[in-house]
Amino acid sequence: MSRTATIRRETSETRIHLRLDLDGSGQANVATGIGFFDHMLTLLARHSLFDLSVEAAGDLHVDAHHTVEDTGLCLGKALAEALGPKAGIRRYGSIILPMDETLVTCAVDLSGRPFCVWNVPLPAEQLGTFSAPLAEEFWRAVASAAAMNLHVLCHYGRNTHHIIEAVFKAAARSLRQAVEIDPREVGVPSTKGVL
Repeated sequence: MSRTATIRRETSETRIHLRLDLDGSGQANVATGIGFFDHMLTLLARHSLFDLSVEAAGDLHVDAHHTVEDTGLCLGKALAEALGPKAGIRRYGSIILPMDETLVTCAVDLSGRPFCVWNVPLPAEQLGTFSAPLAEEFWRAVASAAAMNLHVLCHYGRNTHHIIEAVFKAAARSLRQAVEIDPREVGVPSTKGVL
């Protein structure tokens, strides 16, 4: 079964075309007009082993908020669509991930219930043209549209680039575990029989 999705979102603020393959090899083709964000999405693809294509045109003359948040909504929707009924998946994924002076824990549950806990202090407000707090907006949008639990905790770190990069890598690795097919799982991994 192909676990892929193609999402198009067009509003007065953004036009986004996103393709996702959960069983890819980590290939990324990303163009959002926001250099740091493109870098993070490329890391996300590489560490999740998802193939990800994103073409986004947004109102960057205002700021990057709409483009980043709407890309998160599209990615979350693509995750939900590609997973389908979620039969046979591991459902949960987590990691404690170091990056230089930074240590981040991330845990996900593909529960069908959207919730995001974000405990990630950011020392700097800006990374080039990227407003650092947009990292949280992106992941909140992903969690909401994918209907998943996402918990992110930065234990410590001084460099904002390292902190956000560690978050994206940790989330990618956690999602990689959660979407993986468990050969011992017969159906949906829930006593409810549905996720």
